[in-house]
Amino acid sequence: MTIESIAALREVIGEPHPITASKKTSLLTEEAINFIARAPLVIMTTVSSDYGLDASPKGDAPGFVQVVDEQTVLVPDRPGNKLADGHLNVLQTGRVGLIFLVPNARETLRLSGSATLTAEPALLENCAARGKPAVLVTRVSVETCFFHCGKALIRSNLWQPETWDAPSRVSFGRMLAKANGGDDQLAEAIDQNIADDYAHNL
Repeated sequence: MTIESIAALREVIGEPHPITASKKTSLLTEEAINFIARAPLVIMTTVSSDYGLDASPKGDAPGFVQVVDEQTVLVPDRPGNKLADGHLNVLQTGRVGLIFLVPNARETLRLSGSATLTAEPALLENCAARGKPAVLVTRVSVETCFFHCGKALIRSNLWQPETWDAPSRVSFGRMLAKANGGDDQLAEAIDQNIADDYAHNL
């Protein structure tokens, strides 16, 4: 059965408890600010004017996302692949969603609101890491803030090391060589370049 209406959706999942709905706020709470200070990873979601979606991980030392005030956060960008899918979306619609993760914490923090991009030198320097200024900064004006319960992370066993696979890496070299008619030699060269980039260009 395809669900095509709010009524049909509510028939399947039910209504939220009134107390649950009250957890959403339009400002950063003290608990949210403390969680952001502990978070080394955030997933930023954006949407284009034609509804193309992007979700991009941003990571650095805990607290790399800076809280300016109870309605503003700064998300710095470091050197990357320059595709800039999320940034292009921000330029088109100015809308973002953020999910903050803290290691070994079951709950996540969700923010959404409007966003602008800035390359103001003083701000880039203020968001520096490893002796390098940020490439640019996404300034997010928070409109909705709430904590998401831990059920998804509990079910996934995300923080249970005994369930993890052995360490592995994706070979961009093999994928890019295949897409561009290259051979194993090209794949190895690409993977080596990426390894060097990881080591020297974070």
